[in-house]
Amino acid sequence: MCGLCTGVFVLPHHFLIMHYLTFSGYNYSKRRCSQVVDWFLDEYLPRHKIILNVDHLGLLRNGVFGWVWAADCDHRPRDFEMEIHNRMNPEDYTKTLLHELWHIYQHVQGDLKDKRSQRLWKGVDHSKTDYEDQPWEVEAHKMEDILFDKYSTHLTNSNLSL
Repeated sequence: MCGLCTGVFVLPHHFLIMHYLTFSGYNYSKRRCSQVVDWFLDEYLPRHKIILNVDHLGLLRNGVFGWVWAADCDHRPRDFEMEIHNRMNPEDYTKTLLHELWHIYQHVQGDLKDKRSQRLWKGVDHSKTDYEDQPWEVEAHKMEDILFDKYSTHLTNSNLSL
C-alpha cells in the first residue's frame, strides 16, 4: 500500500527483511548457503537485523574449516564476516556453517564478547583458554549436530534435499 502524499511504500510486518546475506568465493553452492543461513536466522534470531557476508575460500592452510567475527562492534554486534572452507561435502559444509552461525547467536545473545583484546564468555575472560576447552567452542560443537538434525528435518518436511 502506498502513502498518498509521501510516496512511502508500506509492507505488512511479515514482509520485513530481518537479515541481509552476501556471499562470495568459489566452488560452493549459493543455494545451500542461502537456505541454511535463512533457516538459522529465521529460527534462532528472528527479531534481530543481522548482516552477514560469507566468503568461501580454501582455508586448510590456516588449519580451520570456518571462522566468524563481528565486523561492526563488540557491543551488540549485528554485522558479521564469515570465512568458510569451500571444498567440503554437503553435510560437512552444512555442519560447519551451522557451527559458525551458532557463534553469531552467541555474540548476539551477549554470551560471547570481544572486549579490549579479551575474549569473554558470560563475563569471564577466557583469552588464554586452549581452543578445545573454550566454552563457546564446546557449546558450538555440541550444537552443530543438534542444528544439523533440526535442519535436516526441516528439509524433509519441505521436500528439499541437502
